[in-house]
Amino acid sequence: LWIIFTGCLNNCNIAICCLLSALYMWTLCNAQSDSGSPAIQLRLAGEKRKHYEGRVEVFYNGEWGTVCDDDFSIYAARVVCKELGFVDAESWSPSAKYGRGEGRIWLDNVHCTGGEKSLAHCQSNGFGVSDCKHSEDVGVVCTQKRIPGFKFIRNQGLTVQVEDVRIRATYSHRKRIPITDGFLEVKDGGKWRQICNEEWTEMNSRVICGMYGFPGEKRVNTRPYKLLAKRRKKNYWGFSVNCTGNEADLSDCKLGREIELKGNHTCEQGMPVVVSCVPGRAFAPSVSAGFRKAYRVEQPLVRLRGGAMIGEGRVEVLKNGEWGTVCDDNWNIRAATVVCRELGFGSAKEALTGARLGQGMGPVHMNEVECSGFEKSLTECYFNRDALGCSHEEDAAVKCNVPAMGFNKRLRLSGGRNPYEGRVEVLAEKNGALVWGTVCSDSWGTMEAMVVCRQLGLGFASHAFQETYYWQGDASADAVVMSGVRCSGTELTVDQCLHHGKHIECPKGGGRFSAGVSCTQTAPDLVLNAPVVEQTTYLEDRPMYALQCAHEEHCLSSTADKADPTSYRRLLRFSSQIHNNGQSDFRPRAAHHSWIWHECHRHYHSMEVFTHYDLLSLNGTKVAEGHKASFCLEDTHCDEGIQKRYECANFGAQGITVGCSDTYRHDIDCQWIDITDLKPGDYIFQVVINPNYEVAESDYSNNIMKCRSRYDGQRIWTYNCHIGETISL
Repeated sequence: LWIIFTGCLNNCNIAICCLLSALYMWTLCNAQSDSGSPAIQLRLAGEKRKHYEGRVEVFYNGEWGTVCDDDFSIYAARVVCKELGFVDAESWSPSAKYGRGEGRIWLDNVHCTGGEKSLAHCQSNGFGVSDCKHSEDVGVVCTQKRIPGFKFIRNQGLTVQVEDVRIRATYSHRKRIPITDGFLEVKDGGKWRQICNEEWTEMNSRVICGMYGFPGEKRVNTRPYKLLAKRRKKNYWGFSVNCTGNEADLSDCKLGREIELKGNHTCEQGMPVVVSCVPGRAFAPSVSAGFRKAYRVEQPLVRLRGGAMIGEGRVEVLKNGEWGTVCDDNWNIRAATVVCRELGFGSAKEALTGARLGQGMGPVHMNEVECSGFEKSLTECYFNRDALGCSHEEDAAVKCNVPAMGFNKRLRLSGGRNPYEGRVEVLAEKNGALVWGTVCSDSWGTMEAMVVCRQLGLGFASHAFQETYYWQGDASADAVVMSGVRCSGTELTVDQCLHHGKHIECPKGGGRFSAGVSCTQTAPDLVLNAPVVEQTTYLEDRPMYALQCAHEEHCLSSTADKADPTSYRRLLRFSSQIHNNGQSDFRPRAAHHSWIWHECHRHYHSMEVFTHYDLLSLNGTKVAEGHKASFCLEDTHCDEGIQKRYECANFGAQGITVGCSDTYRHDIDCQWIDITDLKPGDYIFQVVINPNYEVAESDYSNNIMKCRSRYDGQRIWTYNCHIGETISL
C-alpha cells in the first residue's frame, strides 16, 4: 500500500524527505540517493482496456511525460512492470500503440539489463534529451500477477510505502467468520503498527470496510478495546489518514499530518483505531460460522451475470421490466464500487470494460455513468439514457472485494495433473474430529462441479467426473464423507448444497468412484435469438410416410407409433438461432469416438440432448413435446472479424465459436413440435438449450425462452417471446 505524503515536497527539503524514506522501506528519494539518478514515478496510460497495459509515462521534475521507443527492449519493459508492482513484463509496443502522449518526452535510447530497481537507473540520453515525436511513444504489457503486498498510488508528490493492512480481531472474536471488528493495523518496515484515532473518521472506516468486502461501517463500542489497548505495548504509525469515503482502497486516500512518535505517550488523547463493518446478507455470520448460510442476496434493480467468482460479473440493470446492460463509456472504479456495495459486497477491485466478462443481450439501459460514490444504487447515479452507438461489445463489468470466509480451506482437489483438476476432497467432522474424505459421485454433475470450482476460487467447471481412478488421491482420504449432493448452482460452498448429512449413502463407495472436477477461467454462454423464433413460426401438415427418419429419431409424439402411413401429422415449425456470447467455445463433452451416427439423416450426434422444444398449458403442464435436438453443432454464422472453426461435414470438429451462432432452419427434420393431438387454446411455447447442463456455461439463466401461443385448430399465433424471464400469463 502506498500512501501519499503530499506535503513533503512543499514543506521539507530533499534531505528530510530522504530521511523519511529510510523509515519507510522505499521512496522516490531513495532511488536518487542509491544511484544519483533522479526521482521518478511511472504510470500506464492511453487507449487501454486493461489495467496492466498502456503507454509508459514518467513523472519527473513536476511534469508527466513519455518514453521514446528507440532502443527500448523487453528488459526495459521488465523494469517498468516491476517498478509498477507487477511480477514481470509480457511484451512492449512501439509507435504509440496506446495513443500519443502529451508534454515532454523524458527518456530516449533507454538501455536496461532488466535488474534495475527503477527506469531512472537505466542508461539513456538523459532526462529531456530526445529527438523523438509522440508517434514513437512506447507501451508495455505486464503480467497480471502482482508482487505480493505491493500496492501503490500515483501522485505528483512523495510516496511512503507500507506493505499491508489488516483488521486484527480480539482473541474472543478470532473464530468468527468473517472478521468484521478489530484494531486496524498497517504493516510498515516488517512490523505491524496501529493508527492513532485522534483524527480518524467514519469515512476512513467506510473505505477500510470496503477493502475487506463489506458494504458499510458502523459505530463501535470502544470501551473494551480501550481496556485491551491499555494492557498492550503500542507501536503507532507515523501518519494520519484522510479519506473522503468514496475511495475504493486506502491507497486512494491522502496522507494526513505526520504524527510525532513519543513511545507510549504517542496519541495520548486517543487510542488505536478500531473498525467495525457490516457484512452483506450473503456473508452474515451464522450458527455454524457462516458455512451453512445459503447465498441469498436481494437484487431488485441491479445484478451481475457471467462472472466465475462470487462478486464479479457483467452489470445488468432492470428497467421497465426488462434487464439490460451498461455501456462502458466513462465506466470507472467509483461507479463499480456503487454496484458492489449495492449488492452486499465491498468496494470494487476492478471496473472492467470491453465486455471482459461476456456480452449481454437486450437493450443497453445506461451510458456515460457518473457516480459520486455515495449512491445507494447505480440507478441513482447520473447517466445518459441515450446509448446510441453502444454495442454489447462495450458491456461494463465489475470485480468486487468479498469477505475472507475461509471457504477454500474446507475443500481441495487431489491427484490432478494441475491445480485446476482432481478428485474432490472435503473436510468433514467424523467422531468429533475433522478429517479429509471424498464425495460420492452418485448424481454428481456440472452444477455441483460449478460450486466446487467457485469455492476454490478456480473459476467455472469445465467437467464433472463420476470416476477418478486415473487421479491418485490421498489414500488416507478415500472414505466417503459426503453423499447425495444436489446443488442449484448459486451456493457459495458444497456444504450449502443439499446432501445426506451424517448418514452416508453411496453404493459404489469412494476411491475410484469418487467425484472429481476440472475447472477453467472462462466458459461459453449460449443464448437463443427469441425474435427469430417468433418471426418464423408456422404450421405444416406432413404425411407420415415422409417422416420415417424423424420417427426413427423420436421426433414425433407417441401417438405416431400407431399412425397409418397415409395419415398426416401437424407440425409447429420454426427456426432457431443459438449464439455463443461467452468467453470460450461451446464444445460437446463427448469425444469424437463416442458420437452416434444416424444413418437415416446421415449425420453424427455429438450431444444426445441439446435442446428441448415443448408446448405447455398455462399452468405449466406439458401438452406437446418436440425434438430433444442433438443435431451436429457448427458455426452457421459468425460476427464480423470472427473466423468459423466448426463444421459437421466430413466428420469435422463440432462446436460453436465465441461470437458465432448455430442456426437450425425451420425446414429441416425435427425442427418442430408435433401438435397433431393438441386441442385449440392458449399455451406457452418453451425452448430450453443445454437442458441437462451437460456442458458448463457461465450463465444458465438465459438458456430458456418462453412465448405466449394461441392455437385455433387451423392457425397458430406466437407472441411475447422472452429469454430467461417468466412471461406474464
